[in-house]
Amino acid sequence: MASNGRTVQDVSPHEFVKSYAAHLKRSGKIELPEWVDIVKTGVLKELAPYDPDWYYIRAASIARKIYLRGGLGVGAFRRIYGGSKRNGSRPPHFCKSSGAIARHILQQLQEMKIVEIDPSGGRRITSVGRRDLDQIAGKIAIVAP
Repeated sequence: MASNGRTVQDVSPHEFVKSYAAHLKRSGKIELPEWVDIVKTGVLKELAPYDPDWYYIRAASIARKIYLRGGLGVGAFRRIYGGSKRNGSRPPHFCKSSGAIARHILQQLQEMKIVEIDPSGGRRITSVGRRDLDQIAGKIAIVAP
């Protein structure tokens, strides 16, 4: 259990993702792919992300979502991070995000022993991953209302 008895569910999602992304960057266990600075996050986007740490933020967000609701796979994350594609003068439509980014992050989290493959499909959080995420949540001072 985390110090102060706080878990990931008890803290603000924005604050948690920010602090866990900083933790992932400090630990150096996630190796960035060579395409991280030029890739778009989906067909719906026109430009690559402006934030140089976007990969760590996405990894922290994926870890949090698996913590809260296991059984998510690449297809689910494509839907979660998808959005509206602007087609110029034609009507906009929903478009999925990149599967390669989600797959690569899930593989990195699996190597770190944060997530594991769920036999019923998708990924689930490991006991080590749950402990790490709860430790980060315990250090956050701002509690969500």
